[in-house]
Amino acid sequence: MRDALVEYCRLHELALHGVFAERTAEAERSAAFTGLLDVLEIPGIYGVVLPALSHLGPKVTAAPRQARITAAGARLLLVRSPCTPTSRLTTSIPEHAHLPRSSPVPNTDM
Repeated sequence: MRDALVEYCRLHELALHGVFAERTAEAERSAAFTGLLDVLEIPGIYGVVLPALSHLGPKVTAAPRQARITAAGARLLLVRSPCTPTSRLTTSIPEHAHLPRSSPVPNTDM
């Protein structure tokens, strides 16, 4: 999943600053999502990349999370469009990436 986020960012000339993942997204507040919100306060952060909107959790959780991301002034970018049949998830592990406007993609292949 991380590789797909890295590739999306590369193709769209974005720098991947970090990935936040959690096992379940049952509650609106979690350590991973709180960490994401903290990072969105850093000047220069452009947006959040998600594999699909469903990675924010079930609808009851995703709607307030989406509102908090956009209220923070961040753009919400989806790797998979919600209009296509291929946007259905095969996993329930949400992953959130936040993007600074300009910084190199960290090399984790060392």
